[in-house]
Amino acid sequence: MNPLVEPQRTARAATRLSALLPVLPLRFLFLILIASTAIPRVQAQTPAPAPQTQAAPAAAPAPAPLIISPEVAADRRVTFRFRAPSAKEVFLSREGAPRVAMQKDDKGLWTITTDALEPDLYGYSFVADGVSLIDPSNPLMKPNLLSTTSMVHVPGASLPWEVNNVPHGTVHHHFYKSGVVGDERDYYVYTPPAYDAAAKTPYPVLYLLHGFSDDASGWTSVGRAHVILDNLIAQGKAKPMLIVMTLGYGAPEIVARQTQGGMRDPALRQRNMDNFRKALLTEVIPQVEKSYRASPDRSARAIAGLSMGGAESLYTGLTSLDHFAWVGGFSSGGLGEDFNATFPSLDAKANAQLRLLWIACGTDDRLIDANRKFREWLKSKSVQLTEVETPGAHTWLVWRRNLAAFAPLLFQGKTALSTATAKNSSH
Repeated sequence: MNPLVEPQRTARAATRLSALLPVLPLRFLFLILIASTAIPRVQAQTPAPAPQTQAAPAAAPAPAPLIISPEVAADRRVTFRFRAPSAKEVFLSREGAPRVAMQKDDKGLWTITTDALEPDLYGYSFVADGVSLIDPSNPLMKPNLLSTTSMVHVPGASLPWEVNNVPHGTVHHHFYKSGVVGDERDYYVYTPPAYDAAAKTPYPVLYLLHGFSDDASGWTSVGRAHVILDNLIAQGKAKPMLIVMTLGYGAPEIVARQTQGGMRDPALRQRNMDNFRKALLTEVIPQVEKSYRASPDRSARAIAGLSMGGAESLYTGLTSLDHFAWVGGFSSGGLGEDFNATFPSLDAKANAQLRLLWIACGTDDRLIDANRKFREWLKSKSVQLTEVETPGAHTWLVWRRNLAAFAPLLFQGKTALSTATAKNSSH
């Protein structure tokens, strides 16, 4: 019984009783009072809802079939697969080839099979409705600061960058704070097989530079420089050497996405090269020579690079002949066209200091004209050089081959160098 409602009910009963007092006997009045206060009123009850039958849980959707992509067949044809049911069009964009349309089945799976590919490592991506995407079924990546892509390996035993059963060197990763650039940066050092930190004769060093939008790992993760040197050294084709691969941005803002102009900005490009040169000469080289059995002799130092790194190697090497006797540029880009301003002191006197100046570029490369102009300017200054033109565009397919041809020439005697240079050059 509700204690709040009871006093109200008692009051109403008393009112009715007072109205009956004149006409009813006392015993009847007493019974009426007891009945009105003691017997609770029955309130209407809301019927409990009928229990509802719960629907059976929906069956979990069947997992999508496993996608195998890329799939390299025995005949070296490669099949690429990409699930995108809502995409209107998907293209395969592959390194060294024009992009091609993929075909969609009734389950939303896009597929394409190439013709037989030459053994190599190929970067690729899928372009779905205008958006470039990595292959989610493939863990092999081609790292890049601006456009990471996937990679497919088409094996071929004769390639210099295939891992073989030969002694292997070691790749070391170093970090340091640059006082020149003002940031934290890194570099990698390859030590050859059987490297001896206590060797009586110090090792020669190749400073190998990456291209624009790559990072310091470019020459190992994509260029496979360490594998190339393992194989060349095992075959007796190259001298055991250290390779130092350092971050190539003297002005890191040149590669920032929000930077306007980037490599097209002459002032920013020059600042990038100047700061890189200073950081290499005053920070990286001293650290390497302190930590490794690296020769401090200029005749045992080489510098080379690809694209932006090619321009940096030519600029740093040819303006620092007291540091480098071996200089190489692969598809170099970023020197500008005013070579007299960039190299004001370069002339025939450099020939006495240069053991090798090696300038290569693919004939389908967008930078072939710029490289030809620079070679002609060098000739006008009577600077001796080795000119190399090979088939190919602005891709790692060319640069891995450049390194495989360049490294055997380094740190050789004059006779061996002359023979090897003549064999590997075309004009």
